[in-house]
Amino acid sequence: MRVPVLTYHAGIINGTDYLGNDHVALAEDLALIQRLGLRIVPLQEVVDAFLERRDPLPSGCVALSCDDGTDYDYRDLDHPVAGPVRSFHNLMTDFQFRHGHAAQPGLHMTAFVVASPEARQRMDERCLQDCGNYSDDWWRPAFLSGRWAIENHGWDHNHPELDDPGPHGIRRGDFANIDNVEKADYEIAQARDYIDQHLSPSRSRLFCYPFGHVSDYLHDDYLPGRGVELGLDAAFCDGAEPVTLSSDRWLLPRYICGWHWKSPGELEQLLRTAG
Repeated sequence: MRVPVLTYHAGIINGTDYLGNDHVALAEDLALIQRLGLRIVPLQEVVDAFLERRDPLPSGCVALSCDDGTDYDYRDLDHPVAGPVRSFHNLMTDFQFRHGHAAQPGLHMTAFVVASPEARQRMDERCLQDCGNYSDDWWRPAFLSGRWAIENHGWDHNHPELDDPGPHGIRRGDFANIDNVEKADYEIAQARDYIDQHLSPSRSRLFCYPFGHVSDYLHDDYLPGRGVELGLDAAFCDGAEPVTLSSDRWLLPRYICGWHWKSPGELEQLLRTAG
């Protein structure tokens, strides 16, 4: 099994070009994936195959994820620089309208979301347009659409714009500072509980390290023990390689748009070599 996981950030809108606007990138990348004859599968199916809970995935599969959980994942917006911007959700709808449902019957994206309403408000004020576009009221309709999974990106991302230090003496801006059970429960267990309230009776099952910062404590101790108790199946980072059966369960790799590839040509080369 070799499955590349492609990751986007809906908050990256710096103009209207592929590099610097992940919405433009996703639209072109969906067309590229279709042209290459690849099959999009839900990220949970990749994890289930990795854990040998299901039959192995065939060659030519790819999974999609996005980080942070801004409203731009699900809702269109009028951006002050880029103008009208199509949401990730509606870009997938547009793709199915053009190609038909049968082209990619497994079309799906996993959103790793920030749980804390207060943290999201602060990040909206200081990192987005301060227009109230960092809510959680879209999580459930997105999930019920069958096209989305809503998963855990931490309680507050340990974001540098938050008050420093945070609870339990957490130093902001580096998720590797989550290095004991009190801090980890604050970030991961608390987020799990909040997200699951919105998804009930379904539950979140995946975690993604904010910033790609991984402490030895989380990777070696907390997630293999307490994380399993919380119902987590796996954790994702960056890594720039496909998920294989020999990957690390608590450090599954992904490719990040704008970092590991910067153009459709680079993505095509990546997909041809990684899959």
